[in-house]
Amino acid sequence: MNLINRTLEIDADTDARLREMAKERGQDVAAVLAEAVALLDSVVDLSGPDIAEDRRRYDEFKRTRAAVPLDVKAWVASWGSADELPRPQTRKVG
Repeated sequence: MNLINRTLEIDADTDARLREMAKERGQDVAAVLAEAVALLDSVVDLSGPDIAEDRRRYDEFKRTRAAVPLDVKAWVASWGSADELPRPQTRKVG
């Protein structure tokens, strides 16, 4: 592995947590940071949001006023339960 020396400025609480995590895992702080960066890279699209797609969807909503109602939250919360709710249908809003 090609190691690079880098200086980071972090607050004391973050430093304490990093040291604690490293100790819990039997690793050094650099290994904990490397894992954190790998995890972040796997769940966050650093290239940024697709603004064009957002704009297209918003323009379509403005044209049709069709949207999924807020009761979609209750539907999702019911997934896997004995009382799973039916899928909400889009409808005109506003």
